[in-house]
Amino acid sequence: MSVTMASLGVGTHLSDNNNNNCISKASENRVPSGALIRGTFRLATKPFSVLHKRQRLSSMATNTPRASSATALEDESDTVPTPVVIIDQDTDPSATIVEITFGDRLGALLDTMNALKNLGLNVVKANVFLDSSGKHNKFAITKVDTGRKVEDPELLEAIRLTIINNLIQYHPESSAQLAMGVAFGIVQPEQQVDVDVATRIRIYDDGPERSLLYVETADRPGLLVDLVKIVTEINIDVKSGEFDTEGLLAKAKFHVSYKDKALIKPLQLVLSNSLRYFLRRPTTEESSF
Repeated sequence: MSVTMASLGVGTHLSDNNNNNCISKASENRVPSGALIRGTFRLATKPFSVLHKRQRLSSMATNTPRASSATALEDESDTVPTPVVIIDQDTDPSATIVEITFGDRLGALLDTMNALKNLGLNVVKANVFLDSSGKHNKFAITKVDTGRKVEDPELLEAIRLTIINNLIQYHPESSAQLAMGVAFGIVQPEQQVDVDVATRIRIYDDGPERSLLYVETADRPGLLVDLVKIVTEINIDVKSGEFDTEGLLAKAKFHVSYKDKALIKPLQLVLSNSLRYFLRRPTTEESSF
């Protein structure tokens, strides 16, 4: 079942070629809480300034006023769906696609789109579709100043944190199922993910010119930027990819290459070991050495 959503003047670039659909203008705080977020993104391979401190990343996320008590936790007996946020850089060559899902609890997300506009982004296309997993809100976003998709890892992470922050504010029950709930939420997660158990790293051949890197690990603020930093520090280029936030977990899929060639086995091992070492020590500071 598809619902059309009109093109909105908000700064964000989505890679979605679906027809524009008209979305209900009901505000987020009037719709039952719940959301899923997902996304794929294309990254610039040139050097970039990395946000190392969590505080910097959190500060980039745009805040909106807290929802009224009417949107507070509903019936505690209700099963809270798993929030999902997807940032897709692969689907559309000219826009960054963002998808948000939280069961059937999301509204039109007008406040979220306005928050993205404050990051210097435009929402050029938006639609909503329903399936067995719930209601999916999908946006195509671009940068206001260039009209192109977002390629800066820091800005992509700011988009992710902004969406999650708004989700927690308008649907407080979602914070118990998000790693960001520890930093931003009213209800913190009851269980913490064991990084050693949750972390999975796989590298596959994806043709003669690139390889596919898959990383699954415990989510935390700044993770997207840190993953790209680790990969590029060993002279591996990140061509494009997708970064998904699924509850307490983060799942990244990057197309990578070394000198425009797929990674050979020894380099795959170096990359895998570097990522595993870093992800198991997420709070280690450089000053501690």
